[in-house]
Amino acid sequence: MRAFRDAFEDLVLGGRCAGCERPGVAVCAGCRTLLSTATPFHAWPDPVPAGLPRPAAAAQYGGAVRGLILAHKEHARYSLAGPLGEALAAAVRLSLEPGRAGWLCPVPSPRATVRQRGHDPLRRLTVAAARRLRRQGYDVRLADALAVVRRPADQSGLSAQERAANLAGAFEARSRWAERLTDQPVVLVDDVLTTGSTLAEAGRALSGRGIPVLGCAVVAATARRAAPGS
Repeated sequence: MRAFRDAFEDLVLGGRCAGCERPGVAVCAGCRTLLSTATPFHAWPDPVPAGLPRPAAAAQYGGAVRGLILAHKEHARYSLAGPLGEALAAAVRLSLEPGRAGWLCPVPSPRATVRQRGHDPLRRLTVAAARRLRRQGYDVRLADALAVVRRPADQSGLSAQERAANLAGAFEARSRWAERLTDQPVVLVDDVLTTGSTLAEAGRALSGRGIPVLGCAVVAATARRAAPGS
């Protein structure tokens, strides 16, 4: 069925791969393989923001991976949620023991941003990742446990320290989730890790309500990382 759909898109829509811009389907076989065969790694940023739960990434952020993430997020290429969600699931597995139950908590975007995009890309990826993990024997569920309570300024061009200050107090745990998740294992998820400030602040909002955060997982991480094993 996938091959039939891809051929239809190629013939009728005249599309291009969002990763490499090759004429054809939304994600070509090569870029799909790039995501599915990537080796997840612990992606500590350098410097490491205080309180950052142990971060895992499925791939490096750049090239075709960057193109796929941006096409899904900014241009609503919904068909990319499957392969990107599969990559996110691979990163989540570094935080969960085989067969262990857990909750996946996406870092929320401000409502205005969601309205502007016309969709919630990270939530869609989280749903796809959870579906993939359940097929692999993990008992995982989605937890919309965080809310944006203060919209940060644009992060572009800010240093790691400035990003941390900009994000301070931006999130809080939703009251209806706080009791449900007390002492329950949670993995924070996002699409991209740059300085780690967003995930660190989200983690503080959860841990401050007694919700243990096992780690955080992203589709891709930038190259601003500490040496492996640090």
